[in-house]
Amino acid sequence: MTDAQDAVTRIAALRGEIDAHNYRYYVLDEPSVPDAEYDRLFGELKTLEAEHPELVTPDSPTQRVSGAALAAFGTIRHEVPMLSLGNAFADENLQDFDRSVGKRLREEFGETDFAGPDSGVEYTCEPKLDGLAVSLLYEAGILTRGATRGDGTTGEDITANVRTIRNVPLRLQGEGWPAVLEVRGEVFMSRAGFEALNARAMESGGKTFANPRNAAAGSLRQLDSRITAQRPLEFCCYGFGRVEGGALPDTQYDILQRLREWGIPISRELRKVQGASGCRAYYEDIGQRRDALAYEIDGVVYKVNRLDWQGELGFRAREPRWALAHKFPAREELTELLNVEFQVGRTGAITPVARLKPVQVAGVTVTNATLHNMDEIARLGVMIGDSVIVRRAGDVIPQIMQVVPERRPADARPVEIPTHCPVCGSAVERTQLIKRGKGKESVSEGAVYRCVGRLACQAQLKQAIIHFASRRAMDIDGLGDRIVEQLVDRELVKSPADLYTLTYEQVVELEGFAEVSSRNLLAAIEASSQPTLARFIFALGIPEVGEETAKRLARALGSLQRIREALPEVLVYLPDIGPEVAFEIHNFFQSAHNRDVLEALLANGIELADEGEVHAEFSGYATFADFLDQLHIPYLGKTGAKTLATAFPTLAALIEGSQDWLTFKTLSGLNERAKQGLREYFAEADNVAQALAIEAQLKAFGMHWESTRQVVQGLPFAGQTWVLTGTLEAMSRDAAKERLEALGAKVSGSVSAKTAVVVAGPGAGSKLTKANELGVKVLDEDAFLQILEAQGQ
Repeated sequence: MTDAQDAVTRIAALRGEIDAHNYRYYVLDEPSVPDAEYDRLFGELKTLEAEHPELVTPDSPTQRVSGAALAAFGTIRHEVPMLSLGNAFADENLQDFDRSVGKRLREEFGETDFAGPDSGVEYTCEPKLDGLAVSLLYEAGILTRGATRGDGTTGEDITANVRTIRNVPLRLQGEGWPAVLEVRGEVFMSRAGFEALNARAMESGGKTFANPRNAAAGSLRQLDSRITAQRPLEFCCYGFGRVEGGALPDTQYDILQRLREWGIPISRELRKVQGASGCRAYYEDIGQRRDALAYEIDGVVYKVNRLDWQGELGFRAREPRWALAHKFPAREELTELLNVEFQVGRTGAITPVARLKPVQVAGVTVTNATLHNMDEIARLGVMIGDSVIVRRAGDVIPQIMQVVPERRPADARPVEIPTHCPVCGSAVERTQLIKRGKGKESVSEGAVYRCVGRLACQAQLKQAIIHFASRRAMDIDGLGDRIVEQLVDRELVKSPADLYTLTYEQVVELEGFAEVSSRNLLAAIEASSQPTLARFIFALGIPEVGEETAKRLARALGSLQRIREALPEVLVYLPDIGPEVAFEIHNFFQSAHNRDVLEALLANGIELADEGEVHAEFSGYATFADFLDQLHIPYLGKTGAKTLATAFPTLAALIEGSQDWLTFKTLSGLNERAKQGLREYFAEADNVAQALAIEAQLKAFGMHWESTRQVVQGLPFAGQTWVLTGTLEAMSRDAAKERLEALGAKVSGSVSAKTAVVVAGPGAGSKLTKANELGVKVLDEDAFLQILEAQGQ
């Protein structure tokens, strides 16, 4: 076969494949390959057609905008075609674009200013939103029509749906707009809106979306506009089309500013720059800020600013010569799932990890990806051998987003959870979810599988000690992963308590240690022996107990002993601690092995720095009615519990009275089923003993309804949100956060209009800028330290 014949065959195959992908992407909103794979196919087709121009046909994907009008909608013909943009994937592409623009302007205008390696042409720059391109038509200032781009010539009539988008004005503001004005832009969904939409879908058992772009497209193309109205869609204008009966400014930038005055939303990131160097600087800046934006972007769009120059530069078959889309490195790529292995975490959780055929994603070679749990594997329908779409965003661990079922090989095999731990051989059990309510207990299977070997499992022991020593836990400087592995492998450390009995002679024998490093490590271990109660609780690695939950436990109960003794029915009185977390905490301290480790830690020198009483907020906190309601007595609701609490002065009196038929017969305000449920509940000796035990603990903790209420002193920063940014020299950011939280403040990672104070050290960046823009109070470190000192911190 000749080269020409090969080209004919390959071009036909590429056109067919691209058309199929276009249909799935633009019409069905169900793309089967990532953008990077599509771009490669399209790039290959353009190259072949450039080499064989005689094979270019009018219906080639390179000669028209992708997409087709959906038959369920009416169609609208664009009087001014909606063209797509040429793509740049490397700095060289940007340089070529800029040189081409400069060359054509020189040829048309005889200008010599554009002759250098950097043309100096003025461009507008704005983020390339990842959504759906639409056209909005205003007649006499009233929105009369909305359409998708479709194939660039004909789109779908989505007027009813775009009218539901909250930031699309139905009537233009101000005055001076043309009689007929067509604006063009992108309908998209913010990250927060996308996550909330998927969360609601999961709760209701509905279909979730793969990414914000699919969610936006699927929402905008609903046949029932009432559904669209419930979706968190937004519109951002980037240009215009048909204009009649009026004039617009003569530059791209000024036009967008004018549209904004008329109420059309435009990008806040819109900028004017000079030449390729200005474009590159914008690209790098917004690329660094990409993950902090509220919405997904996949690149930057450059446009020649002057409209007369745009007109002179003109168009190619499917794209303008005066604009370019500069893509970021692909965050999604297509690769092969070679195998699934299982890792054991510090709590014994068995986590599936995908082993992938190496692929470049966002500039990094990816060989592994998280699969979360077996439920996620089932949701994806993934099998070993599948072609999968892998996504990597920022520093997030790569994850498998989608399977491409049409590429599944015949020998693909299912993923199966191991029956025994891959590290220690102990049994693997599936967690159970316990739901309690009104005398009934239901048990369902959880998503997590766990090794039951606990600290007898080397993987759990190593991970438990790594967590114990971590910065936010005991903060043992220098005790990294490799050192922990040596200590465990040499059996020098069999529990976290053994860290505090290590000797110089043992440490100096470790690989990479000498006299100074050995003494430094031992000093760091010694320095960690007086932690706060919250840090110590977090360091223990109790399942479901993160840093914030540990702080709540420490603040509310005040001492390790009370936390150890607390019954789950008492723990649920504390804020944000539900039944599942309460039982995890209780079960942890009931484990004989955990009790032994805890006693050894205390015996080996751990002294908690801030133990005290139960916080005043919780003195007399439990009411008798709440207590009865939380016993989950069959058929007894909150109203019935209040009735009983009024009728019986004590729990003992209620228990005795519940078995007295005559007493209950005359009790009003309680139906017969509730009376029967109460009688049967307290007829069980175990129930009586449990109720009395809970009451006894509430009394011991001072939380009982008969306990003396204490006056709660308001914390000085209660209700305030603070933000720390830059480098603090007098203390770590973590230490500053702890001090602020001790004063009642909430410490956030982002600045908003609700932020009370921003503390800015050297190197503060975008957070400081935003604080200044919003008028938020800003303190330097000296002023911050003075405030802490004044508050006794």
